[in-house]
Amino acid sequence: MSSGWEIRMSNSKGIPYYFNALTKKSSWDAPLDLSEDEIKSLPGSHYLSSGSSGGAGTITASHLLVKHKDSRRPSSWKETNITRTKEEATDILRGYQAQVGNSREKFEELASLHSDCSSHSQKGNLGPFSKGQMQKPFEDAAFALQVGEFSDIISTDSGVHIILRTA
Repeated sequence: MSSGWEIRMSNSKGIPYYFNALTKKSSWDAPLDLSEDEIKSLPGSHYLSSGSSGGAGTITASHLLVKHKDSRRPSSWKETNITRTKEEATDILRGYQAQVGNSREKFEELASLHSDCSSHSQKGNLGPFSKGQMQKPFEDAAFALQVGEFSDIISTDSGVHIILRTA
């Protein structure tokens, strides 16, 4: 009996996603009830790249972003005019980093409450992305992480980030 799952390509993001034709549910993340072999045999599996290990293919990550006055867009859902310095933003992020430790739950809570990115509403989840879709320092850091691993503080044109690789 078919699980109903298939892999489709997002027209807006240009990356694959999972769609269940029976339930009409879609997800960026692979269904938990399917094994890796079952996923590889789904209709549309050719949209998946060669895998996320070793820095190739598509990965999924979350982040907690703190912007500063020199960010490329120094405003967010929390503040219309961000005036803190990069050093102040880094100090704020160091405080969050100390609270997170290795807790994904705490990270998601802090990202929801404090991240200057619109992804705060998804607990910092950026969904899947491939090389070339993110700013280079962010991409390099995210692809270097193992699943479940946190980055140190990463600086990009958007601000300073802590990244959690989730898949």
